[in-house]
Formats: sequence, structure tokens, C-alpha cells
Amino acid sequence: MPEPGFDYESCLIACARGDQQALRDLYEQESPRLLGVARRIARDNVLAEDIVHDAFIRIWTRAASFNPARGSARGWIFSVTRHLALNFMRNGAREVQVSEQSETALHASASMEASLETAQTFDYHGHSGRIYTCLEQLEPAQRTCILHAYVDGYSHAQIAQKLGTPLGTVKAWIKRSLVALRECMG
Repeated sequence: MPEPGFDYESCLIACARGDQQALRDLYEQESPRLLGVARRIARDNVLAEDIVHDAFIRIWTRAASFNPARGSARGWIFSVTRHLALNFMRNGAREVQVSEQSETALHASASMEASLETAQTFDYHGHSGRIYTCLEQLEPAQRTCILHAYVDGYSHAQIAQKLGTPLGTVKAWIKRSLVALRECMG
């Protein structure tokens, strides 16, 4: 959980002015959680560390582009990291040849691991904070789609496949859920 009273927006404004201490403060505050996001998407510790490194470079160089009218500073930082991780996986994913039997076993193991990670990461019943309350208000299937998209880094197509739900339905659920979350977070 974020430290109560930590001022992300002020840190980003200071980064935009060239304040290196502000970047260090952001790094100390969020690097472990950002590393967790990158690990869930990249599924590789070394790649995740590289992604977080690149994310902080991007945060530093693009801090002036942060617009508080479009969302929270903390959300922006996570968004930068998530997008870098997704782009890296789309553009630089390494292909590994495996047998069909190995692929099935790997997929089953990864699915179980991802489900456990999601459950552990999103034990939002035990947390306070408006986002957790807002997530609770979503229908379970819609909440699952949001978590897979924004925490696990799954594409809409991957979510549809994982849930056995039509792609259009998944897209509509995510779109409506984001609107509901924005209204709830108001």
C-alpha cells in the first residue's frame, strides 16, 4: 500500500523541474510495487528489473507531461510501467520451442500461479481505500477483467480466451467498469 501522505504529484512536478531527490523518493516509495507489476507481465525477474529501470527513466524525462486532470500521479507512474512492460512483451518477446505436452503443463502451472498471485495481490477485502471499495462494487466477471487487464497485463483477447467469453463482451465489460471506477473514485 502507498504510504499515507506521500505526495506523488509534488514529486512528479519536482522531477519535471530536474529535482533528482524527488525521483529517488518516488523510486524508494514505489519501486517494489512497480517491480511486481513488471514481473507479472514479463514473468522474468531480470526483464522486470530492466522494465522498471526504463520506467523510471521515462518518469524522469516525461514528468512534465503528467496531467492531474487525467488521473492520479501514482496511477500515471503505474501506467508508464505497465505500458513499457506490455510494449516490451509485444515487441521483444523471445520465442522458445516447446513440445505440446510441455506447453500444456506450463500453461496450467502459469494459470494456477497467476490466479494465486492475483488473489494474494488483490486481497482487497482486507484493505482500506476507495479503489478497493470501488472494485467491490463491480460485478465479479467485470472485476476479474479489470484485474487481468491492469494488474496481469493481459490483452483483451487474452482475457476473452482465459475466461471463455466473447472478445466484444470483454471489451464492453472493461469499458463500462472503467467508467464505473472513475465515477466511484470521483
